[in-house]
Amino acid sequence: MSFFGLFGGGISGATIEEYLKEGAIVIDVRTVGEFNEGHVKGSKNIVLNSIPAKVGEVKKLNKKVIAVCRSGARSGQATSFLKQQGIDIINGGPWQNVAKFVK
Repeated sequence: MSFFGLFGGGISGATIEEYLKEGAIVIDVRTVGEFNEGHVKGSKNIVLNSIPAKVGEVKKLNKKVIAVCRSGARSGQATSFLKQQGIDIINGGPWQNVAKFVK
């Protein structure tokens, strides 16, 4: 198992592309400072520790979600939590992993 796989990652590029084609929103769970240093074009920054308070906001988007962060660990935590809330979400891992599929 890869290091990335330890965090519930291991999502293939094909799966990421499929979600994006279906209109998925990318949620970046890094800090505001990290997000400002670089992020997926069009992504939404919701810091990991604020996710529980923002579940309603995420549900209102009524879209599939791809969570990203720096390494895949924090986005893995967000993915696990939001899946339990009934949100269709995958862990995209490092934000650069998803950025390469966004035009």
